[in-house]
Amino acid sequence: MRIAIVAGEASGDVLGATLIHAVLERWPEAEFYGIAGPRMIAEGARTFVPMEKLSVFGYFEVLRHIPEILGIRRRLAAELLARPPDLFIGVDAPDFNFGLEAKLKAAGIPTIHYVSPSIWAWRAERIHAIKRAVGRMLVMFPFEEPIYRAAGIPVSYVGHPLADSMPMHPNYHDTRTQLRIAPGAVGIAMLPGSRMKELELHADLFIDTMARLHAQRPELRFFVPLATRETRDYFETRLYVKEARELPIQILHGHARLALHAADAAIVASGTATLEAALARCPMVITYRLTALTYQMLRRKALLPYVGLPNVLAGEFIVPELLQDDATPANLAQALGNWLDHKGAREQLKERFGRLHAMLACGHSRRIIEALAPYLDRAPQSAVPAHRDDGRRAPVRG
Repeated sequence: MRIAIVAGEASGDVLGATLIHAVLERWPEAEFYGIAGPRMIAEGARTFVPMEKLSVFGYFEVLRHIPEILGIRRRLAAELLARPPDLFIGVDAPDFNFGLEAKLKAAGIPTIHYVSPSIWAWRAERIHAIKRAVGRMLVMFPFEEPIYRAAGIPVSYVGHPLADSMPMHPNYHDTRTQLRIAPGAVGIAMLPGSRMKELELHADLFIDTMARLHAQRPELRFFVPLATRETRDYFETRLYVKEARELPIQILHGHARLALHAADAAIVASGTATLEAALARCPMVITYRLTALTYQMLRRKALLPYVGLPNVLAGEFIVPELLQDDATPANLAQALGNWLDHKGAREQLKERFGRLHAMLACGHSRRIIEALAPYLDRAPQSAVPAHRDDGRRAPVRG
């Protein structure tokens, strides 16, 4: 069977790889192709163009890349319509995938979208375009399911893979030992974002905040997980420019989860990392900066008073959010200090995070298989592709 799949950024690559792995466990003859990132490729997907071509950050920043992105979508649609797959799966990237899915669905190709856009937070009118494009929506949060049912869109709640992969009872002491946090020291995780554009907007803010916190609380030790060589180099350059290299900062090559499990508190750029921090039971302050035009556009369309996933899931502010002009070193240091000064509040928050974790950990891979089975059990079967000697599935050729 042939499954076309498209992911548009690093988080989608992780989710797509999880989905591909689960499918191949149940249907080892499946072939995946489309637009994939490195993790999906490692699971056996073939990509027509580098996924990074779709990874454009910011509302207005997308505009100058539109011709190239539309060209990619046009060529991919022509390929898929000429040789129809048994199933198309769009992984997030809604602005790219919904237009593609609408064409494929109109041609009779089954379409599934994996990860709902935040229609509950902004641009609720997208539900009509989704109905035209999507044969089934796979949602990660339980409150999303009734939204799609009310709109007459087939939907499956599959939970969140992070909730299944992270321990329900994190071992705080073991992780502190791994990071060599001395007794009496206080560990602070600082997550400024995974994209280069986020680092450009957040690096100085995070460095200035650490400098302020260290001046007030010299027992603090800071851990900054950065995912790529490019972002690490940029952050280290900003430390040099701001003469902040003497701060007690340890830059980690990835390992965000380790830092969050070991930390007493964290400052986290809004996004999936805030959910990861909640699942790690780490009290946090959420922050984010955008370019001024993008922020004004999003603020006018916002439907909720909060943007961080812990607050969205709780339906109220359970952690502070300091965004755009409110995101200053003084405000962030004060908000983080409030967590450090109130142990009772930290413990109550950790209990709340535990309840959120239990709600989201529902057997993600199993639910994915259950949602896809009606489509794939009836798809044509093909020979099982060869495997590498090291046991990993070989990439699809064609």
